[in-house]
Amino acid sequence: MSSAPGWQQRADVVVIGTGVGGLAAALAAQRAGRDALVLSKSAAGSASTATHFAQGGIAVVLPGTGDSVEAHVADTMAAGGGLCDRAAVTSIVADGYRAVRDLADAGARFDLGPDGNWALTREGGHARRRIIHAGGDATGAEVQRALNRAASALDVRGGHAVLQILHDGGGVTGVLVANADGIGVIHTPTVVLATGGLGHLYRATTNPGGATADGVALALWAGVEVSDLEFIQFHPTMLFGGAAGGRRPLITEAVRGEGAKLIDARGASITDGVHPMGDLAPRDVVAGAIDARLRESGDDCAFLDARGIDAFADRFPTVTAACREAGIDPVSQPIPVVPGAHYSCGGVVTDVTGRTALPGLFAAGEVARTGMHGANRLASNSLLEGLVVGGRAGTAAAAHAAAAGRTRAALPEAVTRPALDRSILQAAMSRDASVVRDASGLARLSELLSGAGRRPVDDRAGAEAAALTLAAGVVAAAATARTESRGCHHRAEYPAAAARQASSSTVRLRDGAVALETPAEVAS
Repeated sequence: MSSAPGWQQRADVVVIGTGVGGLAAALAAQRAGRDALVLSKSAAGSASTATHFAQGGIAVVLPGTGDSVEAHVADTMAAGGGLCDRAAVTSIVADGYRAVRDLADAGARFDLGPDGNWALTREGGHARRRIIHAGGDATGAEVQRALNRAASALDVRGGHAVLQILHDGGGVTGVLVANADGIGVIHTPTVVLATGGLGHLYRATTNPGGATADGVALALWAGVEVSDLEFIQFHPTMLFGGAAGGRRPLITEAVRGEGAKLIDARGASITDGVHPMGDLAPRDVVAGAIDARLRESGDDCAFLDARGIDAFADRFPTVTAACREAGIDPVSQPIPVVPGAHYSCGGVVTDVTGRTALPGLFAAGEVARTGMHGANRLASNSLLEGLVVGGRAGTAAAAHAAAAGRTRAALPEAVTRPALDRSILQAAMSRDASVVRDASGLARLSELLSGAGRRPVDDRAGAEAAALTLAAGVVAAAATARTESRGCHHRAEYPAAAARQASSSTVRLRDGAVALETPAEVAS
């Protein structure tokens, strides 16, 4: 990296990411009168976001259904293992119908029931049907299509990898970016991180290829705290692919909502006696039950028996296509499944408008930790949060840009950061920080990470390697300190939750090293 980048530009607001949080933010900033420049690592127009691949739907309280904000909040809090922020949950849930209605007005088409109203399904952890969906099980693709259409007038640039958030200590001044023309600087007072999750810490994940913890790392390198990164949700039913790694299709929770049963290779129920809600228990419970059965039996996978669902292929066309591509007919065969890395419940610490502690830096979507999800995200709350907080972050970002005026970023020197080979990192994380963790495995992981050599961060590959290595270190430190099982964090030697640990810890960088700030009651 040169200390004199080859190109320079300027923008009011820079949004990093083109999923639901990013495009909702950019559109809101545009409506507020600011120019929004949207950056994506992937090629322009590619189906590269986690939003696009979301199947189940959007959890939302619809008027006239007998549902209530209070009931949705209660289900969210119950799933979150005592770490949700009730005020944040209430704020986001209460704004859900407005955000979804706005999306529909922008062209999103949701499935209708016989009465002509939006059809509702039920997913794990929800006490009632409140999940709207599109195309059967292609909700994310429809949300992405509608947002892409609405954003057609925006300046959206593919092939741009952000290497660093530039700031002067008092606020954001710009971003350092690598693209086909080399390294450059975009001067801006306002950045919205909407980079998605960190699923590619693991060999197999439901996440698209760009989910490499970029936003978490960019925030940490800029001096901003992250929280709750030990709580990585493993979707209970990722399509089993043998030794295949990379992105694997998920089998939406709505399949179980419509009556499919989780069984082992001998046909026995996996969740009987585990939880009162059985196969529709919260995701951490179901993933843990599958993992325990596989460890006990030595089987490679569990099975989801959906043969009793009428017109399965019509209701779940995306799942049907994925299964048939893998040589499975879900209408006549149980579907082989395993838990897979799916969603980061933690992330960059923000309020419910996406604001971080660094003036001018905002975050929305999976990269952000608003307090909505706590220790375990409730099914289909992710698109809801992305819509609501993304829109709020864009509005707040526009206001900050207007107040801050023009900024000029100091040009940075060359940067090197610790980075492990991706395949080595993924193998270690899959072995030692997966569905169930223990002290010896976490110690082994931490030792490996501490020996990571440094490499330049001057292109997408270098930035991703450094981001994954940093995020893995945060996960290892937070999981080591949390000597209990809570939400989607399971410690083999501490199978129960500890009341004194019902609080979040935060992580920041001190002299380049991960520093865990653990509340006194957790450390005692």
